[in-house]
Amino acid sequence: MGEPHVTLDPDSLNPLERELRGPLQEQLSSALQAATERIEHEYAGQSVEEVCRMLDQETRRGLHPDIAAGFSPDHAELRRLAEVIVARERE
Repeated sequence: MGEPHVTLDPDSLNPLERELRGPLQEQLSSALQAATERIEHEYAGQSVEEVCRMLDQETRRGLHPDIAAGFSPDHAELRRLAEVIVARERE
């Protein structure tokens, strides 16, 4: 698994968000990467769905509250990331 990365769809953003798209993607990606590292380190046999919830919660904790409030991750992408974490730990 490479570094997790968040990509924002410019068509779903308002003009200000489009202008700040690059920095927002960097901040979201950084928070997701940090959350992934923490969860991988602390993984203790949780289910894929639980790891998915943990990724969402931990990512939000790493963001400014205003950005966290507007963060709506793709559940399918978080689930794929959670599946990788669970599979790695079961090897």
